[in-house]
Amino acid sequence: MTPAAANRPRLFEPARDGLTALGVGALMLLSAISEGIGAVLLVPLLGALGTPAGGRIERFFAALGVPIRLEVLLVLFVALVAARALVVQARTLAAFRFEARLVDGLRQRAWRALIGAEWRALLSMRRAGTVSLLGARLDQVGDHVNQLLQAASGAATLAGLGLAALAISPRLAGGLALSGAAVLLGYHAMRRRAGELGQRFGEAHAGVHGQLDESLGALRLIKGLGREDRAIDGLADQVGAMRRAQRRWLIDAGKGQFALQAGGAALLALLVWLALARWHLGMVQVLPMVAIAARALPLLGALQQNLLGAAHSRPALDAALDLIARAEAAREGGDDEAAAPVLNRTLRLESVSVRFAGASHPSLERVDLEIPARGIVAVTGPSGAGKSTLADLLGGLIEPDAGKVTVDGAALEGAVRRAWRQRVAYVQQEPVLFAASLRENLLWASPEASEERLHAALRDASAGFAFDLPQGLDTPIGDGGRALSGGERQRLMLARALLRDPALLVLDEATSALDAASEAQVAQAIAALRGRMTVVVIGHRGALLALADQAIELDAGRIVPTKEA
Repeated sequence: MTPAAANRPRLFEPARDGLTALGVGALMLLSAISEGIGAVLLVPLLGALGTPAGGRIERFFAALGVPIRLEVLLVLFVALVAARALVVQARTLAAFRFEARLVDGLRQRAWRALIGAEWRALLSMRRAGTVSLLGARLDQVGDHVNQLLQAASGAATLAGLGLAALAISPRLAGGLALSGAAVLLGYHAMRRRAGELGQRFGEAHAGVHGQLDESLGALRLIKGLGREDRAIDGLADQVGAMRRAQRRWLIDAGKGQFALQAGGAALLALLVWLALARWHLGMVQVLPMVAIAARALPLLGALQQNLLGAAHSRPALDAALDLIARAEAAREGGDDEAAAPVLNRTLRLESVSVRFAGASHPSLERVDLEIPARGIVAVTGPSGAGKSTLADLLGGLIEPDAGKVTVDGAALEGAVRRAWRQRVAYVQQEPVLFAASLRENLLWASPEASEERLHAALRDASAGFAFDLPQGLDTPIGDGGRALSGGERQRLMLARALLRDPALLVLDEATSALDAASEAQVAQAIAALRGRMTVVVIGHRGALLALADQAIELDAGRIVPTKEA
C-alpha cells in the first residue's frame, strides 16, 4: 500500500453525513417492512377466497381484531401499496440527496486540495488525467454510491420478504435463504474481476482524455504537418481500448445474470417439488411462498448486479481518494497569516538549489543573485537552463531545497511566501484567458477594481484597443481569448497583471511568440514601468531584453557571468 493509500480520506464522514444516512436507512426499512406485510397478506387473502388456511398468520390477524373478509383485506392491500409507493419515492429522493452530497463534497474536497497543494506537486500531476478524474470519473463515484444504496435497499427488501417467508413456512424460508446465500457466495470471484475491469476502464478513460487534451493543444501543429489522420487514429485507438473494457464488463455481467436466472428458476422448482411431494405442505403455504420467491429472484439478481456495479466503479473512488490524499499531503504549510514583505531594497537568492523529483540534475544549483528594487532585470539562457524555476522561486510559488530567498531580508518561507505572492504578477508565454468578457478577465486580478483603475491598467499596458471593441470592456473574447490577436492577448494579460499593482512583475517569454510590431508595443508598456516596480524579463531574445538594467545568464542551473547592461 502506498503512503497516499494508507492515509486515504474516507468517503463517508459520520459527523457530516450520518443523519442523512440514518434517514435513508429508515426509509429503506419502511419499504422492506411494507414489502413483507404485502407478502404476508396473501395468506389471509387466500383464506377469504375460500381456501382453508389456518395457522399462525390467521391467528395473528384474529388477535389484532382484523376480520378475515375479502373487502377488508383488499382495502388493506390497496392502502399498503399506496403507502409503499410514497415510501419508495421518499427513499429515492433521500438516496439522491445522499449520493449528491457525498460526490459533490468529494469533488469540492479534491479541488480544494489541488488548489492548496504545493506548486511542485501540481507540476508532477498529468493535467488531462486530473481533469478526467474530477469530471467523468467522479461521476463514476456517484454510480458507486448509487449501486451501494440500491444494494442496501435490495438487501433490506429481501430481508423483509425473508421474514414474511419465515412467518408462512420456516422450512421453505430456510431453503430459499440458503439458495440465495449460495448464489451470492458463488459470485465472489466475478465481483473481484469486476474491480479489475473497472481499473482497466479507468485507465482507458484517462487515456482518451489525455489524447484529446494533447491533440487539442497541438491542432495547429497537426494541421500544419498534415497529420490529421494520425490524430484521428490515435483517438480511435484510445476509445477502442475503453470500449473493449466496457464490453468485457458487459459480457461478465450478462453471464452472471443468465446463471442467476436459470439457476434461480431451477432452485425454485426444486423447492416447490420438495414442499409438495416431500414435506406435504398445503397450497395456502406454497402459493404465497412461490409469489415471494418470484419477487425475490429478480431482487437477488438486482442485488448481485448492484454489487458487481459497485465493484466495477470502486477504482474511480480509490483514484479520487488517492488524489485527495496526495494533494493534501502536499498542502502548503500552515494556515498562519503574515504580512507581505515590501520590496524597497533587494530581492536576494542565497546559495539556492532546486531539484525536482525524478530529474537527472538540479534545475538550479547554488545560485547567488541580487535583484535591486524597481529595476528591470533580464534572465537569459538556453532551454532547460532553469529560467522558469528561477521565476517560480522569485514569485513565491516554490521554496528552494537548499539556501533561501529573501525580500529586504525577510525569508520567503511558509506564510510569508504565500503572502508575497499577493505582491507578484506573472505574465507567461501562452496567454491564460477565460471564455468571458474582457472586463471579467481583468477582474480576476482585482475583483473590486473601479472603472478608472481598469482603464488606467489598460493604458499602462498599451492595450487601448479594448476601448474600441464593439461592446467595450464587456466584449466577449472567446475561448482562450481567440477573438483577439496574439499581441492583444499579451497586452490584456499585462493589464491584468498591473491591476494588482505588484512589487514584482515577472515576464516569462511573454513576447517570444509575437511579431515585431506587437512586441514593440509590449516593450513600450514595460519601459514606462521603470521605477514603479521590479521587473524580471525571462527570454532568449527580443526588445524586452534591451530594456534591462541588469542581465543574468543561466546555463544548466548555474549563473554564467553577471554583467551590467
